Amino acid sequence: MASANDIKSARATYEGFIGLIKISVPVIALIVAFVVFLIH
Repeated sequence: MASANDIKSARATYEGFIGLIKISVPVIALIVAFVVFLIH
């Protein structure tokens, strides 16, 4: 079994990753929309 410290570390890493995804997905979508607008 994983120790409590391993679980806390994994949870912190996961929450950081999810936070990064929540910020980066809209930014990437805006960049893609802008590029499509420029091409079209």
